[in-house]
Amino acid sequence: MSKFDSRELRDGFGEFLTGVTVVTTRDADGEPAGLTVNSFSSLSLDPPLALFSIGKSADTFAAFEAGNGFVIHVLAGDQADMSLQFSTKEIDRFDGVEWNPGLDELPLIAGTLATFECSREHTYDGGDHLILVGRIERFTVGDRTRPALGYFRSRYISQA
Repeated sequence: MSKFDSRELRDGFGEFLTGVTVVTTRDADGEPAGLTVNSFSSLSLDPPLALFSIGKSADTFAAFEAGNGFVIHVLAGDQADMSLQFSTKEIDRFDGVEWNPGLDELPLIAGTLATFECSREHTYDGGDHLILVGRIERFTVGDRTRPALGYFRSRYISQA
């Protein structure tokens, strides 16, 4: 049991400016699954590794926990609507989103700043989250003149 008020702690974490990503996979039935994540981090260049964490209460948790891979999509400043769509429960998050199958048929969203197609390397328990480490098998970088989408103090910001 934490000795901190969870709202106050969350507000404290909100003082750290993060980037915004959408992470995708496929569920046990082969259907695309995804969610908005700001807990993405590069981890290693050799071997090429990246990580993110997912809340154990997330509606897509089972898909990511069982999956063999995932794709991290770094969002541009004009993609806040996509971030909101992928953070909304009980909707088809892929509705109206242009995507194609990438490596291992994982959903690869078009038009993001960067994508990292990953095979699952490790998972670690992280309290109320699961930490997933992926080996980057392929990546792309989009238009570097577009600003990035950020998240700070519970608000989206766009920065160059």
